[in-house]
Amino acid sequence: MATSLTKVSGRPTWQQTMLRIRDPEKSIAFYTNLMGMTVIDTLDFPQWNFKLFFLATLPGGEVYHLTPGTQAAHDYMWSIEGTALELTYNYGTEQPSFQGYHPGNQEKDGFGHVAFNTDDVYAACAKLEAAGVTFKKKPDEGRMKGLAFAYDPDGYWVEIVKRGEPNKIPNYFNFSQTMLRIKDPVKSIPFYEALGMVVLRHKNYGDFSNYFLASSSNVDPSFDYSTLTDDDAKIKLSNMFGPVLELTHNHGTETDEGFKHYNGNEEGRQGFGHIGFLVDDVYAACDDIRQMGYGFRKEPDGGSMKGLAFAYDPDGYSVEIIPRGGMDFGDKKV
Repeated sequence: MATSLTKVSGRPTWQQTMLRIRDPEKSIAFYTNLMGMTVIDTLDFPQWNFKLFFLATLPGGEVYHLTPGTQAAHDYMWSIEGTALELTYNYGTEQPSFQGYHPGNQEKDGFGHVAFNTDDVYAACAKLEAAGVTFKKKPDEGRMKGLAFAYDPDGYWVEIVKRGEPNKIPNYFNFSQTMLRIKDPVKSIPFYEALGMVVLRHKNYGDFSNYFLASSSNVDPSFDYSTLTDDDAKIKLSNMFGPVLELTHNHGTETDEGFKHYNGNEEGRQGFGHIGFLVDDVYAACDDIRQMGYGFRKEPDGGSMKGLAFAYDPDGYSVEIIPRGGMDFGDKKV
């Protein structure tokens, strides 16, 4: 692996994965009623015709008392140590004339899936199927038995993964993973390590490898995860409450000069949008990120929203850099 990069200042923590959705009524119901998430906040921008919904898996038994869209909910959401699923709704896309978003997993697509862990994959999938959910892969199909891929209302793949130990997490489901394909781990792994992430597990499957990274807020800083056997790392990973970032490397792409994954923001292939990190100081963090040389989609003072940025990672994925504690986004408050 390449020499590590200078750590980005301001304690970056992975705070969000963003997906575009066609119909919030359907998508919110799927992720709350079926997958057990809670809408912790919303940001509504009628002046720009879109609305953001932020969902999280809360610890079992925790009751959320804040009203999404209020300043109190904003204060909570921009200070969380965990990772939310951001669902972006552009007004009017629920109409029949809209053709839908691109869910990924076609040739050269970068975004793969989100995932949820559960104690019993078979029982969970039976429950989802009874609720009308369809599947890309059921637990007993394909080569890899015991895991499944469901479709959400927009056709995004939702992996259903078995926890290492039953009854350890009280939630029926917990948001556990976002998967992106990468061209070259020698570039991508140091980039995310510089953003405070830790590689918990690396598995070589012959023609591809998976790297599982967790945010600094979701790991024990006193523990050396590289000392774990693969079996122990797998169990530890599957018992985590917070999500990991799974980076999948198909061997050989790193030597193909012309190869590039689609990043989810190209015209006609929009679906996955970005991942985002909270930092103490956006400007200082961006000064550090700038030294990596991958560029910015939006500098902190660019565009209409001053004080937040979108950097590019080595594959051209957008990485939002957001001030911890939030800012005045110009949204319509509840």
